[in-house]
Amino acid sequence: MTGDILVFGEIRNGELKKVARELVYGARTIAAGTGGSIDALIVGTGAETEAAKLASLGVRNIAVVDDEATANYSSEGYATVLADLVREGDYGYILLGATAMGRDLGARAVAKVDGVMFSDCVELGFEDGACIARRPVYSGKLYVEIAPTGGRPVFITIRPNNLPPAEETGDGGEVTARGAGIDLAAIRAIATEIAPLAGGRPDVTEADVIISGGRAMKDASNFKILEDLADLLGGAVGASRAAVDAGFAEQPLQVGQTGKVVNPKLYIACGISGAIQHLAGMRTSKVIVAINKDSNAPIFEKAHYGIVGNLFDVVPVLTEEIRKIL
Repeated sequence: MTGDILVFGEIRNGELKKVARELVYGARTIAAGTGGSIDALIVGTGAETEAAKLASLGVRNIAVVDDEATANYSSEGYATVLADLVREGDYGYILLGATAMGRDLGARAVAKVDGVMFSDCVELGFEDGACIARRPVYSGKLYVEIAPTGGRPVFITIRPNNLPPAEETGDGGEVTARGAGIDLAAIRAIATEIAPLAGGRPDVTEADVIISGGRAMKDASNFKILEDLADLLGGAVGASRAAVDAGFAEQPLQVGQTGKVVNPKLYIACGISGAIQHLAGMRTSKVIVAINKDSNAPIFEKAHYGIVGNLFDVVPVLTEEIRKIL
């Protein structure tokens, strides 16, 4: 097994997800310790076009797979492609985004190559000849550092928005097209469609700005005021579990221990009390703003800025003032 690192570049709707640049940054940290090189794999429709985005980041070789068998995501198909390349390149480390696809793909591919898996990591380092990965435990209350032993390939999934995006180096990597090497008829399940969220907003796991609403929103129609602010800031709309359970918002928007873990630059919590289950999903946000009419709400203990007031009065004014500035 070499000290080389393989980055999996995930494609969604024909475009490379931004977490790929963050993975390259993490790969550089490992490469500085191993002395190895960084390669990448992009699978799916548009792979060859998107390869240029990684080539400019100093990636040595970008393997692209774009054929009928990989046009749509399948656990079996994509895992076979990834595992074959890992064996062929004898990679020591494989980095994927901790997205829905990355979590599924990494777990399946690591089993095929008898590797080890570090999931949902937020930081990477290199000490004493091994990669040190940092990940949260106990709903984010503590962090543990883990390191591999045994000389097997290490798969690491990285949560989006935790590592900075890699800067361009000016070096152009080589793009190599390769076949999937799988039989389409042998694949038992294929994702034929991925339905985008209403409004075309980014997924909460990757958004830089998130405007979330809680039970105090009172009705699904009231989320319109949050949507207006989110669209103004180019962000996403989130919701607490209480809002989702009440039918005010769809489950894919749920932030928290039983929803999605997010790490945006700005998180605005509107009418959210701040139960520990919700904090577990957003407590690492760079800046937290809380809007709540209850001055004793637990959310204010974690917020960097707080506004005590009715969200239906505060949010429209906030939106209008930001609109004037922009």
